[in-house]
Amino acid sequence: MAWNDDLLLKVANIVAYAFFTTGNVYSQLGVGANPVVQETYLTPERWIYGVWPFIHLLFLGMVIYQFTDSGHAHVVNGIGWRFPGLCILNAIYSGLVSAQANAHHDRIYAILAFIVMLLIAGTVSHCYRSLKVHHSPNNLADTLFVHLPFSLYHGFVVVLLFLTGFEAFGVNALTHKAGIITKIVVFLSLLFLESTAAGYVWYSEGDVAGALVISLSLLAIFQHQTSSKFIHWSALAFFIISLIAVLRAVLSIFTSRNRTAIADEERAPLVG
Repeated sequence: MAWNDDLLLKVANIVAYAFFTTGNVYSQLGVGANPVVQETYLTPERWIYGVWPFIHLLFLGMVIYQFTDSGHAHVVNGIGWRFPGLCILNAIYSGLVSAQANAHHDRIYAILAFIVMLLIAGTVSHCYRSLKVHHSPNNLADTLFVHLPFSLYHGFVVVLLFLTGFEAFGVNALTHKAGIITKIVVFLSLLFLESTAAGYVWYSEGDVAGALVISLSLLAIFQHQTSSKFIHWSALAFFIISLIAVLRAVLSIFTSRNRTAIADEERAPLVG
């Protein structure tokens, strides 16, 4: 394979990545370095948004890695034109978040952002499944520059989908107390996030990265939601449950590798 095979798509990936990165940076600056445009009863602590730099750095590695033989197979053949589309959608979402902040939390921008986030979730889920089912990693580079960024991004998009939904349709936590309906909806959302994190680690060979993003998001929600004790402690409980699932998956991975290594040693021929 020549480096310039499917050059149009590879260039499109680079340009789309630039839009993706600048859009997120502009969004952060546009909302005064605070990614939360409206305080809801699902709003997390700001530190969870620190996952973005890792995603951007790994995707940068991916657009470089696509020029190798293995990278071409995973990025060009496995993901194709969905990555440029995903980056453009994310840039639109970032622009809507900035517009909402500049328009003094106009709900129409939040609703549009939620709709775009639904499209992002559908697109990244399609990429994620394609990689998991049809393009398993063959080496460390495949894992680091293709599978890992999509795992982190997919997990974070699940969280952002709920956060954006609450900003679009939920009450403002600064001006409204949490009623019984709000508490029920928040509880069900936390339950879904925890279940999704658990599903990540038991799906296929397990996805610790995506599960960890969701688990840490539950911790960030617990830390931030102090006005409602019910929401506060519910988030902590679901964080602990999800963290146990993540730790069990990590332990299972190491145990499986040790067993494989022992089995390989037992099958090795004896040297007389």
